[in-house]
Amino acid sequence: MQAEQSEVLDFFRRYKPFSNLPEEALNNVANSVEIAYYRAQSPILQLGQDNRHWYVIRSGAVEVFRRDGQLYNRLGTGDFFGEQSVMLNRPVRFPVTALEDSLVYLISEETFNYLFDNFEHFADFVEVEDQTRLRQSISKHDSDDALLTAKVSTLITAPPVMVASATTVHQAAIRMTEENVSSLLITASEQHEGQAGEIIGIVTDLDIRGRLVAKGLSSETPVVNIMSTELIYVQSHQFVFDAMMLMLKHKVQHLPVLKKKQAIGLISHLDILRYESQNSLFVVKSIFNAQNVDDLAVLTPEVHACFARMVHQDANSQMIGNAMAVIGRSFKQRLCELGEAHLGTPPVPYCFLALGSMARGEQLIVTDQDNALILDDSFVPALHDEYFSALASFVSDGLARCGYSYCTGNIMASNPRWRQSFSVWQQYFREWIERPSAESLLHSSIFFDLEGVWGQTKWAEALNQLIRDKAQKNSRFLACMARNALLRTPPLGFFKDFVMETDGQQTNSINMKRRGTAPIADLVRIHALLVGSTARNTFERLEDIIDAKILPPGRGMDLRDALEFIAMVRIRHQALDIELKREPDNNIEPEHLSDFERKNLKEAFQILSSAQRYLKFRYQPGRVS
Repeated sequence: MQAEQSEVLDFFRRYKPFSNLPEEALNNVANSVEIAYYRAQSPILQLGQDNRHWYVIRSGAVEVFRRDGQLYNRLGTGDFFGEQSVMLNRPVRFPVTALEDSLVYLISEETFNYLFDNFEHFADFVEVEDQTRLRQSISKHDSDDALLTAKVSTLITAPPVMVASATTVHQAAIRMTEENVSSLLITASEQHEGQAGEIIGIVTDLDIRGRLVAKGLSSETPVVNIMSTELIYVQSHQFVFDAMMLMLKHKVQHLPVLKKKQAIGLISHLDILRYESQNSLFVVKSIFNAQNVDDLAVLTPEVHACFARMVHQDANSQMIGNAMAVIGRSFKQRLCELGEAHLGTPPVPYCFLALGSMARGEQLIVTDQDNALILDDSFVPALHDEYFSALASFVSDGLARCGYSYCTGNIMASNPRWRQSFSVWQQYFREWIERPSAESLLHSSIFFDLEGVWGQTKWAEALNQLIRDKAQKNSRFLACMARNALLRTPPLGFFKDFVMETDGQQTNSINMKRRGTAPIADLVRIHALLVGSTARNTFERLEDIIDAKILPPGRGMDLRDALEFIAMVRIRHQALDIELKREPDNNIEPEHLSDFERKNLKEAFQILSSAQRYLKFRYQPGRVS
């Protein structure tokens, strides 16, 4: 049925992407919109259904699911859904069900496409918002084919190089050499058919070789005489798999990429191959094939590309953190191998440790190196430490060259304090738990997340077991850990506004690690110690905590969703820095966030604040002197 126009206009004026539309366009939408009512738990869109509408939620809430039935997203007033099936003209891939009684505006496919094609800010908002919404309980499988999930736009590294049809082949070849490209798009010159600037063909290296050189034509021949005119295009929102299928079907190796009828890039089969090589498995394979530190150091851009690729593939934070941790551990393992090859056989057995985010499987691009060495109890410093000091320096220096900066707190195996026998390490942990101090609590927050990555890794497992056995039974230690965890608070003021950093160069920003993911990891670690969890990853620890039922109902799931959202804001920020050739960091400036991100980031920080209040209630850290 037709919705009341004035009510629809008032609603749309309050929400993006409508609020920036001109009044005439808004009136057209209001005149054509329909309204539908869905009872709680009733289906709105079903898997495989043909869809010819874009849905905007007027009131209520809906849940979006993956095809395997797992929850993908929850949406409320002002949010929208159904754009993918409309834009791609494909059956519904993400079923939608009303979570509560809901009123929904239905905008026709024709109206949506008109807005998308004619108002750039509208199109950009829909595309970006589709990628930045809060994911809850996201589950993906390692077997997912990246070619099926990655967009063609991820392959574009530069605008297309274009020349006019009157350009000679000699001039075109010079331009190709200058731009370091293997193909050119040809635009119409005024003296040729078509409007000036209209793309009418493409010339590649193969065309120059086969249609000019092989036939003995002059290099002054216009490119229009040797170009291919039957152009096959791909849209920027299509998948890499679609581009590959077009190349195979039409036997071409280059595809112009369009966005709203404008050429924004030109991709080749080599771009697809290069994209596939950015898979984390390829990166790990390259690490273990490296013959020296120089070979490892040149892989840093591939690690960054792998990280950005996973973000574009819509991987969740747990997948990304784990993949980056695997890559980091692989660097350490290969450096240990190369170190032994350089220094000779170790005089006594040892275990090289990963600490912190790498051990938890939560590593990102911006990270330093926290590591240590466990040595066999036969270790005698006067006889053996020269070797292990050299090995530790070799590994730490190699990691620094590969993008893992030195730890500013000197938590590295190159520090003799963190290069000790197994018995000494056992004594460290006993003392930290039995006689906690400010310094030992700081060490506990780092060393209680440890993993053996090379050598006698069974020693690392034994230390983890020691930590679990002693900490679980020591309520005073847990209370001290809780007091320490409360020192890092979420960046919310009295009126729930963001509180900015005021130190250094990052003034008026929020450090998403120090004020977000790290406090959550700290408080989850304490609960995990209490329940005897054997997990190291924060999400996995949360599952054990939820199962143990030590949190109020629903709080564990809320905390998991808050961690996912905060982590993904941090991750997307770092991926954007990489794409823009900036030095990645952990600092976010709120004015650069979308309205949706600001709103949900505040909610996520409020969940963290509530979790810290419960930590204070549960462990009574104020009673510890």
